[in-house]
Amino acid sequence: MTTLGSRAPRSRNQQKTMSFVAKYIVPPLIAIAVFLIVWQLLFSSPDANLPGPITVLQETWDPLIINPFFDYGGTNKGLGLQILASLGRVAIGFSLAAIVGIALGILIGISPFIYRALDPLFQVLRTVPPLAWLPLSLAAFQQANPSAIFVIFITAIWPIIINTTVGVQQIPQDYRNVAKVLRLSGPKFFWKILLPSAVPYIFTGLRIGIGLSWLAIVAAEMLTGGVGIGFFIWDAYNSSRLSEIILALIYVGIVGLILDRIVAFVASKVVPEEQKA
Repeated sequence: MTTLGSRAPRSRNQQKTMSFVAKYIVPPLIAIAVFLIVWQLLFSSPDANLPGPITVLQETWDPLIINPFFDYGGTNKGLGLQILASLGRVAIGFSLAAIVGIALGILIGISPFIYRALDPLFQVLRTVPPLAWLPLSLAAFQQANPSAIFVIFITAIWPIIINTTVGVQQIPQDYRNVAKVLRLSGPKFFWKILLPSAVPYIFTGLRIGIGLSWLAIVAAEMLTGGVGIGFFIWDAYNSSRLSEIILALIYVGIVGLILDRIVAFVASKVVPEEQKA
């Protein structure tokens, strides 16, 4: 038998669920619906240069949507496999950038001399567009895959270095004074003061870096060829398969959002609670 006491918590839970749905689910659904309607109205004419959403769905349903992991050999693979190939390159390039970038950022942040020596050089190099590095990487590695990974690395490393450096430089002077009073050794100072203080800045750099990595790999794959979402988009353009390009762009955006959310989730678990904005 249901009692009034058990009904009250259930009612409150339902109210919380409805409030969450109304606040966070309904608004984006409305925005998406409006966007799709406007898109369909703008490109519903037979003379339209781009397909509408209904046409995109019809032309990509089989096999790209219902079977994204098909493999017919060579570069004729589904979008799922194309994205996985790109993510593999991003994982390698971004991981290398994170390791090297954090290490260099800490070194530059703790040494004013190294900062003054390297900062002008880094400020010049970080303004070079990612694809401008591709010809040099192709000449150096003579292969498309390591060249694309290098482009990811060189694109992602700058925000990681800069944010890590700023994080180390922003350590409160009181913390440094306490470390001197307690005569903390180098390793203890690093683990107890430096790293916890710099972690929020490091993850800011990592979030920027992962977004830039995903942008860079899509652009690089358009030029290097092979299996990957960037080459898929370029190949579809050369074959005038516009619906496939639009579908691929939707997938690219969704994957980029997921990558950003993953880094943000890790940051929420690692960054000390008192240092969260």
